[in-house]
Amino acid sequence: MKEQLESLNPVTINFGESGMMIVNIILAFVMFGIALGIKLQTFKDLIKKPKSVIVGVLLQWIALPAITFLIALALNPLITPMIALGMILVASCPGGNISNFISSLSKGNVELSVSLTAITTAAAPFVTPFNFFFWSSLYTYIVNIKSDIPMLVIPFFPMLEQILLLLGLPIVLGILFAHYFPKTTKKINKPAQYLSILLFMGMVIVSFAQNFQIFIDNIFYVFFIVLLHNASALAVGYFGGRLSKLPQNDVRSLTIEVGIQNSGLGLILLFNPAIFPPEIWHGHYGGMLFITAWWGIWHIISGLCVAYFFRRKS
Repeated sequence: MKEQLESLNPVTINFGESGMMIVNIILAFVMFGIALGIKLQTFKDLIKKPKSVIVGVLLQWIALPAITFLIALALNPLITPMIALGMILVASCPGGNISNFISSLSKGNVELSVSLTAITTAAAPFVTPFNFFFWSSLYTYIVNIKSDIPMLVIPFFPMLEQILLLLGLPIVLGILFAHYFPKTTKKINKPAQYLSILLFMGMVIVSFAQNFQIFIDNIFYVFFIVLLHNASALAVGYFGGRLSKLPQNDVRSLTIEVGIQNSGLGLILLFNPAIFPPEIWHGHYGGMLFITAWWGIWHIISGLCVAYFFRRKS
């Protein structure tokens, strides 16, 4: 399995300067669309009912990356370091905006889901690079001790700088737009979300079209790894909520929120040569690309399955 997954590493996606500009514009539009659903009142409501939100944030920012780190170590004999780093990158991303829709299907607490998406998205420019740097550095340090792989340079300041520019500005503009133009926001909110999902899916298809056969050859292994990782994320949300003795509808929303990550953000970060320069990573981070891309597809399927199960349960 490990030898087979090694074939993914040389895969690179090179958009060129003009193509990268289009990718960045797509990301900015996606984050602006997500930010339209963030209301300033959300942060004020935390003071009134903080427990469920605090639990959700802790599960998202601490528990999920930590569990991912342990899974990556346990699978180390079977997977490549690039696959492991792809898992950690996904776990470091904020919750995906589709989680709010799936939480509604699950008969969960939609307000809680929206609040968690808002908070994790707003904090993503700082939390995502820190979590990725911390857990990836710890993983590569431990694995480097036990084997002969080279110590990788994990980006922190380059990622922080780029994320602040690519995410911070669109998020702030989206929040301000929603605050000052609520009527217009209500009209364009859902269309913007649907369009952002279509743009992301189109970008993934175009990006991996030339490497489709490589993906097919490794689909079984990639599918198994993402299945295990995503199931663990859903379990973290569910059992974290149960152990915290939260209401059942809050537990459902936490399950969905922690199990659905904004992997599109992780994918676009990987596309950015300022964050993952080919000369430092030797172009060998294809495993990260495939894990992150497939997660973006699979978490929608798994989320809908979980929603179906919750709806059937009283």
